[in-house]
Amino acid sequence: MFYHISLEHEILLHPRYFGPNLLNTVKQKLFTEVEGTCTGKYGFVIAVTTIDNIGAGVIQPGRGFVLYPVKYKAIVFRPFKGEVVDAVVTQVNKVGLFTEIGPMSCFISRHSIPSEMEFDPNSNPPCYKTVDEVRLNKSPLGNFAIGSLMDDYLGMYSFLVMKTITVVPVIIKISQQIISMLSPPQ
Repeated sequence: MFYHISLEHEILLHPRYFGPNLLNTVKQKLFTEVEGTCTGKYGFVIAVTTIDNIGAGVIQPGRGFVLYPVKYKAIVFRPFKGEVVDAVVTQVNKVGLFTEIGPMSCFISRHSIPSEMEFDPNSNPPCYKTVDEVRLNKSPLGNFAIGSLMDDYLGMYSFLVMKTITVVPVIIKISQQIISMLSPPQ
């Protein structure tokens, strides 16, 4: 899920940045351009941890800009098919759940929610719940919900908080649809 890998990126710098702070400008531009981005091959770049090398700049003919090759290490988030992850429920409606898994948004269809959980539109907020009142919902109090995609070893568990049943983050299994969202178009 999270990996620390070596990556490369090219920084295009305008001539106005040439001067005593050139290297700091290249570093700041690297952080700005790569942190928070997503590539199909490596996933989401969470943070640049180290800058290993800033290569010699190459002047772009006719423009005056300089292209700097940069080698760096970063922490990336790359889910794989079949991986079990925690997700935070952000919205619940009759067609399913919307969740966030770190920087990634995910939809869980009602067909992937256990059949013993029924959608209750009259609850505030709307939720999926079982006969014994275990709820799968977005909680305004900062509590999270847990759900299952009906697979081996995935299930529901709950604990008591302030005399109400609350359940912890959604545990889901990454599907092929999520992986295809991360992959570049063919």
